[in-house]
Amino acid sequence: MKRSRCSISFSGRTAITKRSRRVASLNTLSARFSLQRSTCQDSPWPHACPTGKSTELAGAARLWANTFRVRPILTLLLGVLAVSTGAVLVKLCDLEPLTVGAYRLTLALPLFWLVAERVDPGWRSRIRREQVGYLILSGLLLGLHFATWVASLSYTSVTSSVVLVTTNPIFVGLGSVVFLREKVSARLWAGTLLAFAGTVVVAFGSELPVESAPNPLLGNALALAGAVCMSGYLLLGRRLSSEMSTVCYVTSVYTIAALTLWLGVVLTNSPTHGFEAGQWGLLVLLAVVPQSIGHTLLNRSLRILPASVVAVAILAEPVFASLMAIPILNEYPAMGQAVGALLVISGVGLAVWRPAGS
Repeated sequence: MKRSRCSISFSGRTAITKRSRRVASLNTLSARFSLQRSTCQDSPWPHACPTGKSTELAGAARLWANTFRVRPILTLLLGVLAVSTGAVLVKLCDLEPLTVGAYRLTLALPLFWLVAERVDPGWRSRIRREQVGYLILSGLLLGLHFATWVASLSYTSVTSSVVLVTTNPIFVGLGSVVFLREKVSARLWAGTLLAFAGTVVVAFGSELPVESAPNPLLGNALALAGAVCMSGYLLLGRRLSSEMSTVCYVTSVYTIAALTLWLGVVLTNSPTHGFEAGQWGLLVLLAVVPQSIGHTLLNRSLRILPASVVAVAILAEPVFASLMAIPILNEYPAMGQAVGALLVISGVGLAVWRPAGS
């Protein structure tokens, strides 16, 4: 009996010890998760934090926390990289600018229509008559953006074109004051002046090789015109954002922009067929990589990251495009271009950045 009691007693103490260890382990796990949850909520990317009962269990592990914090940044980085390929691909195309823009949008449209029908079935029947005018105007501006920007790459370098066309946040800020009666911060005015100074340096600060920039003044002017047209498209999008879903607005406007470009192709008698296989491949790459993948990833990033973070990250597009142009096109930025590009990027970054909590 003593042996049995001793065995029972020992088993009881073992069970109590195991139970205590489990309780202590659960308390430690709970404390770690509470710390992780508070850290995640205080991070610059609160929308990327996992929520819900299933993710509470996964949230106890730090590996999961790190994964959820890295994925949005990787999505944004891949989106910027994909968009940055557009200028180099356009430069490689030996076709008319209107033809390039028309095929770029047309080949990408089926994907956007499929997504729109899946996300919001019957969205076309809900477009109101008063919205049609805004959609047409927005599509015309987007079509003009592609026509002018693509044409700019025939006359100036990749660095100058992409730097100047990314000044559109400045024009959006100024346009929101004039048309939307929004207040202007001192940061916007300072960024505008800095970006304007950089634009002048890019346009007149250095001589470029004739091979890469046969008419830089015309090319720079076309790139700035493309930035202005893009700003009008974005301002109208802000006007309709509360009335239509993003995917439906983008699909409608892309369709009108494509029709606008095709009208330009017909009026200018630009070629539409008989291209070499390599040119067709470049057109498909333009539709898939910068248009479909790039813009889709950027829109995805806007759902999980603050808009200011995405806007500033897009400023890396001129940097990536310039780096791609060196080995592919043998285009090396001049010193004046580099200085001007730095001023423009700094000015736009100053204008679009919003401190946390603002």
